[in-house]
Amino acid sequence: MRIYIVEDDISVISILEDIVESNDLGTVCGDSGSGLDLDKILALAPDLVLVDLLMPGKDGIQVVRELKERGCPAKFIMISQVSSKEMVAKAYLAGVDFFISKPINLIEVRQVIRNIRQQMENERDLHTIQSVFTLKQAPAVERQSRSDVQRKRIQYALSQLGMAGEKGAKDIMDMCMYLLDRHQQVCQVGVGALCAKLSDSPKSMEQRARRAVERGLNHLASLGLDDYGNEVFTQYASRLFPFQEVRAEMAFIQGKGSKGKANLKCFLDGMLVLAEED
Repeated sequence: MRIYIVEDDISVISILEDIVESNDLGTVCGDSGSGLDLDKILALAPDLVLVDLLMPGKDGIQVVRELKERGCPAKFIMISQVSSKEMVAKAYLAGVDFFISKPINLIEVRQVIRNIRQQMENERDLHTIQSVFTLKQAPAVERQSRSDVQRKRIQYALSQLGMAGEKGAKDIMDMCMYLLDRHQQVCQVGVGALCAKLSDSPKSMEQRARRAVERGLNHLASLGLDDYGNEVFTQYASRLFPFQEVRAEMAFIQGKGSKGKANLKCFLDGMLVLAEED
C-alpha cells in the first residue's frame, strides 16, 4: 500500500514514516515536508493519504475536498488535535475515512492503517463480484456459493456505511452468516443468545457490534446532512435504521437534541434482507 503524508511538521512526518515502515504497513511514497503540492499527490497516486487537519494555508479538510474533486481515489486518514463534533462531521463529509488523534500514538496509527487496508481488500473483493455480474458471466457466478455472495453483499454494505474498519464489523458478519446459514431471523434467536452461540464473551461481542452500528448511523446521518439525495443515504437510511433515529442523529450532529439510538436488532434484520436480495 502506497502512503502519502500531508503534514507541515517534519518531526511528525518522521514519526509516521517510522511507524509505517517498521510495522510493514506499506510504503511512504512522498510527503509535503517541502511544501504542499496537490499535483504531485495526484501524480504519485497513493492508496492512502495521511493528512493533518490544522496547517497553514489550506487546512486538511480543504486538501481532502480538492483531491476528491480532482478524482483522487485514495483513502484519507485525518490527523487532528481537534475533537469538535462539527469539525469531525465536516471532515467525514469531505471524504475522510478515519481519524487519528495527536499526539501520535503507535498503537492507534498501526490499528487504523490496518483497518483501512482491510477495508480496501473488502472493496476489491466486492468489485470483483460486481464485475462478474456486470459482464453477465453466469458460469463464474454459479461456481460461487450462495453464502459467498451473501458475505460480499454484507461486506459491501458495511464498507458503504464506513463500518468495515470497526472491530464490531466482524461480529456483525458472523451474526448475519449464522442466521443466513440456518434461515433464521433475529427474533427467533435473540441478540444475546446469538452472541452466546458465537462467542465465549457474548457481552463484549454485543457491545462491539453496537458500537459499530452507532458508527454506521453517524456516518449515514453525516451523508444525509451533506446531500439528502446521497445514494448511500437513500439506500440504507430507512432499511437498516429506524428513520426517526437517523433524523435524530442528523439533528445531534448539528448541535440540536440528543443522539439517535442505533438498534442492533433492526440493523441485523435489514442486513439479512440486503444479503438475500436478487
